[in-house]
Amino acid sequence: MADVTRKDLVHALNSAADLLDVLGSDEGGFRAAAYRNAARNLDRSETSLDELRETRFAGVPKVGKGIAAELMGYLDSGRFAPLDEAAEQIPEGVQSLFAVRGLGPKKVRALWDAGIDSLPRLRGAAQSGELAAVKGFGAKGAQALGQAAQFVLDSQDRFLLSQGLLAGEGVQQALAGAGLEAQFSGDLGRLRDTLPGADLDLTGDPAAWASALAGTEGWEAGESSAETLSGRFGSVPVTLHRAAAGSPAFRPFDEPEHAGLDLPDPAELIQTHDIRGMLHTHTVWSDGVSTLREMVDSVLALGHEYLGTGDHSQSAAYAGGMTPERLREYIAEIRGLQAEGLPILAGAEVDILADGSLDYDDELLAELDYVVASVHSAFGLSQADQTERLVRAASHPLVSILGHPTGRLLLRREGYAVDIDAVLDACAAGNTAAEINANPWRLDLRWQDALRWRSRVRFSINTDAHSPRGLRDVRYGVMMAQKAGLTPADVVNCLERDAFKAWARG
Repeated sequence: MADVTRKDLVHALNSAADLLDVLGSDEGGFRAAAYRNAARNLDRSETSLDELRETRFAGVPKVGKGIAAELMGYLDSGRFAPLDEAAEQIPEGVQSLFAVRGLGPKKVRALWDAGIDSLPRLRGAAQSGELAAVKGFGAKGAQALGQAAQFVLDSQDRFLLSQGLLAGEGVQQALAGAGLEAQFSGDLGRLRDTLPGADLDLTGDPAAWASALAGTEGWEAGESSAETLSGRFGSVPVTLHRAAAGSPAFRPFDEPEHAGLDLPDPAELIQTHDIRGMLHTHTVWSDGVSTLREMVDSVLALGHEYLGTGDHSQSAAYAGGMTPERLREYIAEIRGLQAEGLPILAGAEVDILADGSLDYDDELLAELDYVVASVHSAFGLSQADQTERLVRAASHPLVSILGHPTGRLLLRREGYAVDIDAVLDACAAGNTAAEINANPWRLDLRWQDALRWRSRVRFSINTDAHSPRGLRDVRYGVMMAQKAGLTPADVVNCLERDAFKAWARG
């Protein structure tokens, strides 16, 4: 049985639909529409994946026997046959175009028909003017796609910090079993948010390192010399370097931005155990996979003191966003759990609309214990309009936390154009915390911005977890906070529950 998640199933259905649209072999688009409808309803289903497997997806709207059989095959084999069949008919270069922000199936097909069949070709066509001449693109669209293609190309062969840490820690563990101590160095030692691989320093003979790593699950040996040993741990390139005995390890705040600053003693920096409240989390009320009660239990099991919820608001319909009626039901369930003695607060992640207003009226927002306000749409606004939008939201008296303030997704998309200093100035004036989103794809707010504003703005380190497993991502947010020189006093969810609630509504 393959280790397939609900998100994997949803992604496979949507990807198969996209490729069918590119091929144009699905007359009338009925099969592609069926896959998208199935994906939408499967994503919204509150039934656990184990139950869905047992019932062969019975009861999920728009998932008929045919699609159910295909999904069961995916669960068993780890391969979604319709996606594989469609992918065999489309060159890999054409499929790679889907990674470019702003390209859907119709535009990918138009590019393919025009002979633009890879990311380098798309970048070149945008630069030469060839793309602007293709029907449906134009000069402005071509320029934006060229920049987006360059972003994707620059992101290739780079990895998230979380992936680098997983590889580095795996290698460290294997070496430790042989009595060898390795320290992170290079980009990994500096905890860069993305990196080309994992570098580690240790003393001794590379032949001994190779012997210690031989047979380690996930390790694939590469080249070696008198000073280095290279290889891969999983998909991540790893290089071990011979270090002089007693050489210092890199520290995460050894960056040019730290030069000349009066930073706290390292012992005073925030640690994961200082986080008392796990705020901005998602449950089955929107696009999470666990119930409120399950998320509370998971938070307590990790040693934190309380859960702060953060399910999506109504404009995020794609994520099961709650209508005002459902939000009231949600708050009622939370109040019931509080009455049972569970340490939980009622929060919501409320969409910031294009004009800077919020997705619920103030009367309803006031029923919550705190509000996370975030942008999930209208990324293409001008810098002036986007800045005004976020400033208005950060200045709202009921907004407690400004969620993932730049909107970036590492290695996937750039953030929207915004004057982040103007936004953080509004946070300072309105006593609104700026989120350091610990999801390894986000790490947003950037640590460099938090470093500049650390004495003027308070912060909240949030996991944005959609499952109990996602709660463990808090460590990545703490790492970024450490690079920003933050102490527990700078972070609002280091407060006890009642103190945080008083701060949020103060």
